[in-house]
Amino acid sequence: MKVVTVAGPPSSGKTAILLKAAAILAGRGQRLGVVKFDCLASRDKEAFAAAGVPVSLGLSGALCPDHFYVCNAADAHAWGQRLGLSILAVESAGLCNRCAPHIEGVLAVCVVDNLSGVDTPAKIGPMLRLADVVAVTKGDVVSQAEREVFAFRVRRVNPRATVLFVSGLTGQGADALAHVLAGAPETPTLDGASLRFTMPAAVCSYCLGQRRVGLDHQMGNVRKMDFSEAAS
Repeated sequence: MKVVTVAGPPSSGKTAILLKAAAILAGRGQRLGVVKFDCLASRDKEAFAAAGVPVSLGLSGALCPDHFYVCNAADAHAWGQRLGLSILAVESAGLCNRCAPHIEGVLAVCVVDNLSGVDTPAKIGPMLRLADVVAVTKGDVVSQAEREVFAFRVRRVNPRATVLFVSGLTGQGADALAHVLAGAPETPTLDGASLRFTMPAAVCSYCLGQRRVGLDHQMGNVRKMDFSEAAS
């Protein structure tokens, strides 16, 4: 079985383009399944199930969704193997733009929205900078010039990535995405695999349930700003 990590900001179109790619892959005799990681709620499970795509949904609740994802990644791989999947897509929303879900030896896809603004690629951390493929969505509703500027900004952040324009609405570009997914390396196991970058770090009093504001109630991994030179 092949594993692919698919990450990107919320509502960037990850689920939509995976549905288009899954239909193409199914026509070629390859079965794609999805493990969707999110925070509080998601309707994507119903969308995948309606399309006949095997799906499992994990909600992190009060936990950092990236940490929740890593704790369950090996189990997700085992689930995909039990179902006899050809390709397992692990989909994770980049809720803080500092998320780092990509794994060494596993094809890494980052999905970004062409409508999010030309400065967006520079604001996204490891999930874009360390991706193998950047799928740009909603490019069909902007001008050619806007598409080219956005792609340029993506390549400036990650010059080694393959940039694809994919529409989750019309399916344009989904064939190229399906081809890339089908070419992912085999992933015998995720047990013992290494992340491409460290996860966001936060072990402080607020992680442990503290709700009161102020220095007396802060402990652990706390970072302070320097306001001494702030403009009046």
